Amino acid sequence: MKKGIFILALLFSVQLFSQAIYEDERYVPETDPAVLKNLEQWQGKKFGLLMHWGTYSQWGIVESWSICPEDYGWCERKKGSNPNNYTEYVKEYEGLKKTFNPTKFDPTKWAKAAKAAGMKYMVFTTKHHDGFSMFDTKYTDYKVTDKDCPFSTNPKADILKEVFNAFRNENISTGAYFSKPDWHNENYWDPYFPPFDRNVNYDPSLYPEKWQKYVDFTHNQILEILTNYGKVDILWLDGGWVKKRDLQNIKENYAEKFAENESKNGFIKHRIVDQDPKMDELVVKARQKQPGLIVVDRAVHGKNQNYLTPENRVPEKTLPYPWESCITSGGGWSYTPDAKYMTGRQGIHMLIDVVAKGGNLLLNIAPSPEGEWQQGAYDLLAAYGDWMKVNSTAIYNTKPIAPYKEDNICMTQNKEENVFLFYLAKDGEDKIPAEVIVKSISPKKGTKITMLGSKTSLKWTKEAQGFKVQIPESLRNNLPSKEAWTLKIEAINK
Repeated sequence: MKKGIFILALLFSVQLFSQAIYEDERYVPETDPAVLKNLEQWQGKKFGLLMHWGTYSQWGIVESWSICPEDYGWCERKKGSNPNNYTEYVKEYEGLKKTFNPTKFDPTKWAKAAKAAGMKYMVFTTKHHDGFSMFDTKYTDYKVTDKDCPFSTNPKADILKEVFNAFRNENISTGAYFSKPDWHNENYWDPYFPPFDRNVNYDPSLYPEKWQKYVDFTHNQILEILTNYGKVDILWLDGGWVKKRDLQNIKENYAEKFAENESKNGFIKHRIVDQDPKMDELVVKARQKQPGLIVVDRAVHGKNQNYLTPENRVPEKTLPYPWESCITSGGGWSYTPDAKYMTGRQGIHMLIDVVAKGGNLLLNIAPSPEGEWQQGAYDLLAAYGDWMKVNSTAIYNTKPIAPYKEDNICMTQNKEENVFLFYLAKDGEDKIPAEVIVKSISPKKGTKITMLGSKTSLKWTKEAQGFKVQIPESLRNNLPSKEAWTLKIEAINK
């Protein structure tokens, strides 16, 4: 009886802990001075581009997930000639390498569009969970430059090289997305055993030599990227379940199990497996190749997660550490033929919301199997660009200021302690109101208030609580931007 009560208490406490860990994630500060310097610069960039691209784009499916034998909706097999036969499906999926031929691939066009939108850094998928490498690796033939891939004869066959060079030419920082799990590698999914779920399909503690081979393979591929592809600013590691399970994170392991994997019928979607990729060793070697490298070991609590990455969500409040919301712009993470992209208003408001809370926005765009972006992606970036031409000084190199948001007005401040108020257009609004009232901030007596993009000094009056600023009709009829308007206050009372 006592044992049963203990178990119930443990489960209850674990569930409470799982809620807390997702609501208030923890962070281990970096100590390397070179990394801290780069991290501070990265926090000032605010707006980046993420691209998921691989052979899976030919089927318009959710990246690698359909070859994962888990019972989630995103793993459902819908393409191929025999989706009801797992073994045959995987063979056909991996055979997509033989038809991948993105002859319209033009990363220069992408880089110019990203720069015009105001993006300052990018992260590209060098390899997703399926193991297909979008770079010229010597450690596997499951890659875009293999002779069996028709694109291998193209002058731009080394896709990672072309992408990195194109974006560097536009002065955009480069990041390498890399999947720690590799479902194609025989030392992760051993052919002797069936794959059970997303995890390694054998017990690494029973087969330590095999697991070491996999660790060596992973380290070698990452070091290849950091050696052969020029300056890399960010190593963005995905597959957070591939980590060491020890006393430090045992509560997190249970939290994952109960928060993510429990279903009403008690079926556990995937297991908790101790699979240590020896990240501490890797990061030391990585920074010998690339001093000051920012490392993001996603969803793994510890010193190798230099910033946190809430996925497809924006936190409700400011967070006390560096963070970045990675968000899909249209469709899913990977290419979908009928993708519906967010509107310019939605995208601009999201960027403002993220920045006002102290974060960065990493916006995902997925190239097509031919190597193109959809027009909706270009339209969205063009809307960002038009807005950023006027308002970017209130975005870059700014920090939050309490209360961060008041109704539909967001706030930031710069190093000179100027304060920026973003008036987010409400539904049906195409211009800012004639009077804007802000209760939570009080400008210093005699301070100047302007709208970015206009030289007109705006009249304002102190209120019992806060202040009121008047927007003249001449300015309201000739606004410098759309979707959101930024008021700059030279100085406020503290």
